[in-house]
Amino acid sequence: MKTAFICSGQGSQYVGMLKDIYDQYPAAAEKINKANEILGFKISDIMFEGPIDELKKTKYTQPALFIHSAIVFDLIKDKIEFDGVAGHSVGEYAALYAAGALTFEDALKLVSYRGELMYSAGNDLPGTMFAIIGMDDDKVIEVCEKLNKPAEGKIIAAANFNSPGQTVVSGSRDYLREITGEFKTAGAKLVKELVVSGAFHSPLMEPAKIELEKAISETNFSDTKVPIYSNVTAKPLTKSNDIKSALIKQLTCPVKWTQSMHEMKADGFTKFIELGPSNVLQGLVKRILSDVEISGIDKVEDISKF
Repeated sequence: MKTAFICSGQGSQYVGMLKDIYDQYPAAAEKINKANEILGFKISDIMFEGPIDELKKTKYTQPALFIHSAIVFDLIKDKIEFDGVAGHSVGEYAALYAAGALTFEDALKLVSYRGELMYSAGNDLPGTMFAIIGMDDDKVIEVCEKLNKPAEGKIIAAANFNSPGQTVVSGSRDYLREITGEFKTAGAKLVKELVVSGAFHSPLMEPAKIELEKAISETNFSDTKVPIYSNVTAKPLTKSNDIKSALIKQLTCPVKWTQSMHEMKADGFTKFIELGPSNVLQGLVKRILSDVEISGIDKVEDISKF
């Protein structure tokens, strides 16, 4: 029986996140204050007080999520033995911190820069994302391949394989809004636009990928203490060079969350603990796997159970 920590991704944030932990644990407060210093602004104010429209901005959401997951990990790491990690999109950075591949400061700097680059790329190349509900992954890929017209600047790609029947597509904003009815025609039960600032995990993130690659290449990574199941490959990675390569590709490649969870189950993982705000990943794991134990650690009351 193996235990995995899984780290929250974008969409899990809420105003007030980490506030109770900040008030209760001096070590956590010290680390959050350190994060403010590293970033050069008070991310804690945005996390604790909002407003939500500010917290939803990619350049703030991503560091906020990393800080939350990393600090929860710090508080429970000596109380729970774990055998592997995974993180959804930006959550991979917190998972890598938990696995010992990155220091808190280096991971936070990369996450902050990643958020800024993705936000900027979204402004330069307007994109959006749509959730496609009730359609098989292969069918979603087929429709995307039919509609993708890069030579005309009309980009569409499968971006997140979140759970069976829940896939997200990403691409050129106006074009995607124009043709999403094609998914309904092909059998989707629901097609819903997400509130995002760009076409994440699509070729439209290429400018961000180029700049992030430079930063990742210059950052010191260690081999992990436990395997991390990569968004890009859905396979376990432990070597620093492999991890760097996957992190760089992640910006323009789909998040293979469904595939990663199946791979972990096949490798003997039967207990999944989400570290970070809300319970989005817990819900996804429930829809992907059966006969596994699922829980989460978000607030003081969750930590106190251990």
